[in-house]
Amino acid sequence: MERNLSEYYRLPLEFPCLAQFPEPSGEPGFFRFGSAASCYGQCKSQLTSRITRQDRYDVSRDVHFEGSKICLPFDPTQVIKNLRNERYILSQFNGNGRIANNALVRKIYYLIRENLPIPISFRRHVQKIYFSDWQELRFPAWPVDCTVDNLHEELLKASMQAQGLQKIPFIWFWPDGAPCCVIMTHDVETSAGRDLTPKLIDLDQSYGIKASFQVVPEGRYEVTDEYVSEIRGRGFEFNIHDLSHDGSLYLEREEFLRRAHKINDYIRRYQAHGFRSGAMYRNQDWYDAFDFSYDMSVPCVGHLEPQRGGCCTVMPYFVGKILEIPLTAVQDYSLFHILGDYSINLWKEQFALIREKHGVMSFIVHPDYVFEPRAQKTYQALLEYLRPLITQEKVWMALPGEVDRWWRARTQMKLVRRGDDWAIEGPENERARLAYAKQENGKLVYELA
Repeated sequence: MERNLSEYYRLPLEFPCLAQFPEPSGEPGFFRFGSAASCYGQCKSQLTSRITRQDRYDVSRDVHFEGSKICLPFDPTQVIKNLRNERYILSQFNGNGRIANNALVRKIYYLIRENLPIPISFRRHVQKIYFSDWQELRFPAWPVDCTVDNLHEELLKASMQAQGLQKIPFIWFWPDGAPCCVIMTHDVETSAGRDLTPKLIDLDQSYGIKASFQVVPEGRYEVTDEYVSEIRGRGFEFNIHDLSHDGSLYLEREEFLRRAHKINDYIRRYQAHGFRSGAMYRNQDWYDAFDFSYDMSVPCVGHLEPQRGGCCTVMPYFVGKILEIPLTAVQDYSLFHILGDYSINLWKEQFALIREKHGVMSFIVHPDYVFEPRAQKTYQALLEYLRPLITQEKVWMALPGEVDRWWRARTQMKLVRRGDDWAIEGPENERARLAYAKQENGKLVYELA
């Protein structure tokens, strides 16, 4: 538990988070721990295999203290990893047996899509049918799930209680004291999207926005050196988007390793640092085969993604050596063509929830779809909404690569005592800010020093 809290908060080295919990045994299930509803793992207390019953028992009532040590009925590290790595999937979705996860069906779908002149309207109709049950899903929580973030808060609060502390310093999440972070990303799926890239750059720049472009390196369209230079020359970021975007990256281990090798070659060829898989397909247990620095393929809540699930956090986290920057906002395609919503109301609702947790609001907007008149108007409304947040409220508008560099620097920072005060040591510490976690009326609240 000490490592989990240290990685998340960057607490003082002298602050021990002593915890005791039973050796994991028995079948995993869902349980509640204070505000961290829908935890998943092995637990000495009561749990259930059905998410619909998870709130019947709060295991926080079984927490007790032995001196400054917390005695928990579960292993926090196991639960956090289960949630971030979507280990609850098999239980939640009855074997995850959605049609999109059937290898043969997925291959046939992409074969037909790429080789037959199927009207886009028909494809969207099929997708609406596929996603028709999304509102019935209880977990992760729609439209933003912060279970992992709530769990860290509950654990820190319990640690402070065990040591009789009302206040504890930590290194703030974002540089320069920013309340939260926003990143804009553009996945280029077709040659039409590639050709519209300069126009989208113009639109972003007119609002003072910089974004990353994820580009399919082979099979879909030609990627010229001039195209890459156009993106980077204007201060935008160039990343790799799958290999051929055919839905087959994670279907079979041997084929995955072959494709991962080619993806790594493209990472080196283009000197790229980031990656996103096609259609947000993912298997975090296989990330050790990749050489990129950060990934953006895991949704916080995957109700409207072909692969259901979600990492249940609005904060970046490490999967081995790779930083995962989760997708926390609904994609433009899903908003427009699955939900039929051409307003920014859902995005604003998601932003409010993410800002409350001081997380990262990450968007995917496709040049392939956003220049249809209604979609373009909606996207412009989003940019208009973001601009005052960035300039007046000091929200950190960052490129994904900047988030990657900051989060890695923050993991190297240390909070040390200097007389009666605290100092932050480490790389980029001049941008770091001291903050405090305090208990107020049974809740954990943060304030900048």
